[in-house]
Amino acid sequence: MENNGWLKVNYYLYKYIYIMILKNKTILITGSATGIGEAMARLFHAQGANVVIHGKEISDVRRVSKDLGDRVLERTDDLSDSQSPHNLIAATVDAFGGLDGLVNNAAMITRKDLDSSTPDIFNYDFSVNTRAPLFLIKSALPHLEKAEGNILNIGSINSYCGERNLLVYSMTKGALLTMTRNLGDTLHRENGVCVNQFNLGWVLSPNEIKSKIAEGLPEDWPQKVPPNLAPCGRILLPEEIARIALPWVSGETRPVSGSVIDIEQFPVIGRNPIKE
Repeated sequence: MENNGWLKVNYYLYKYIYIMILKNKTILITGSATGIGEAMARLFHAQGANVVIHGKEISDVRRVSKDLGDRVLERTDDLSDSQSPHNLIAATVDAFGGLDGLVNNAAMITRKDLDSSTPDIFNYDFSVNTRAPLFLIKSALPHLEKAEGNILNIGSINSYCGERNLLVYSMTKGALLTMTRNLGDTLHRENGVCVNQFNLGWVLSPNEIKSKIAEGLPEDWPQKVPPNLAPCGRILLPEEIARIALPWVSGETRPVSGSVIDIEQFPVIGRNPIKE
């Protein structure tokens, strides 16, 4: 409840104080009915965009859609279905007449190590986390090219190695990173479409709160994160990720393309804190 209230406060702050840099633009954000995607949807809508609210649960999709009101399309496409990328792009263009930005945010986070991983888990996680973004981009490209649009892929710092129990998830994000760099070169040069990626660190999304409690942490664990993991006294918030994403989706960062930016409170690569 507290997090939802904060998201709504940010929505109105951006709606009435900041310039609407996404006015009349259409942005598709996968996984935008909860967490980081929801924060982006609220902010981008406040900035004037037509927004596709996409999620697995229709109740979540309608909750966000009801709050935002007009300029919204509701979708519950299953990204593990190979036809979903085409259908989702087609529905977006049919509803709004075009597409200016794509945020590949939806992801399946399966907490499994080598012993507990199975071919079914591997195939499902790659279908959602890697295959779907690739074919969403393929289907969206003609429309994004026309609009000189932008693509932002949401990855993870786990793409560099990952935790023991996030083996397959980390692999999917490593593949996404390679895809971003490959297409960030090709599509920018040949189609005028910029492709970039955020590798996110630890973010306090509703799903993360529930997952850590399920793993045995106390309900107030977000207030007890040690300084070496949260130098500012807390981990990152979804609305902070949304604010950082805004210029990358609006085109303010053009002509940068093919970049992978680590979003964390400390350097991810090469960090060697004092052992106490």
